[in-house]
Amino acid sequence: MLNNKIILMTDATHFLGTPGTKALLAEGATVYAQDASFEAEAARQAFEAALPGAVALAEQEPAEVVSAVVEAAGRIDVLINNDAYPAVRAPIDEADVDEFRKTLDALMVRGFAYAHAVAPGMKQAGRGKIIFVSSAAPKHGLPNYSMYVAARGGTNALAVSLSRELGRFGIQVNALAPNFVESPTYFPDDLLANPDAMKKITGQIPLGRLGKPEEAGDYLVFLASDKSDFITGQVLYFAGGWA
Repeated sequence: MLNNKIILMTDATHFLGTPGTKALLAEGATVYAQDASFEAEAARQAFEAALPGAVALAEQEPAEVVSAVVEAAGRIDVLINNDAYPAVRAPIDEADVDEFRKTLDALMVRGFAYAHAVAPGMKQAGRGKIIFVSSAAPKHGLPNYSMYVAARGGTNALAVSLSRELGRFGIQVNALAPNFVESPTYFPDDLLANPDAMKKITGQIPLGRLGKPEEAGDYLVFLASDKSDFITGQVLYFAGGWA
C-alpha cells in the first residue's frame, strides 16, 4: 500500500511513533525518524535494530531534519507530526505560564515549523500529505488540563487551515486525534496495572476499552496512503466513541 512512499515521522519513540513506524514499514514505506534521543548514536542504532528498515536521524531542528531526508531520498511524500508532550495537570489559577509556552512550542510550533519546511517541496511535486497526530481532548475539554488541550486544539485548527491553503497544490492535511490509546507517553505501566484507575478511565469510553497502538498505526497507514487522497481538512477522532 505504501511502496515507494518516503515518510518522515517526528518524535519517533513517543506517542504513536513506534507503532506508527512499524505499521508504515510493514506496508512498504521508507520511514525516516526524528527523535530528541537520536542525538546519541546508540539510540539511533537501537531504534533501527528494533524497527529494521527505519532510518533514525541525528538532526533535530525541523529545517535540518527535512533537508537531511530530502538529501538522502530526494523528497518527502508524507510528514507525520507525531508531537508529544506531557499533559500537565494544573488548575488555571495554579498554572505556570512558562510551562504553557513550552507546551505550545512542543505541540504547535514544532509542527508548524515542520509543515513550513516540507511545503515548498510538496508544492513543487504537486502532491503530498501532512498529518498532525494531535488529540481528541479539545472536542469536550478536560478540566485542569487547559494548557495541553489548548495546544492540541490549536494544532487541530492548524490542520484545517493548512488544508484550505494547500489543497490547490494537491497536498492533503489532516489531524489524527486520538484519546485513550495505550501509550507509555500518557498511560504508563503502573496506571495500566491499577484496576480501579482503569475502571474509572474506561468507564468514560463507549466501547469500554483503551485503543490498541496497532489500531492507531493502521489508521496512520490509511492516512498516509493513496486511499486517503480525497480526505483533507479533517480532524479524525480515534477515541472509542468518546469524541
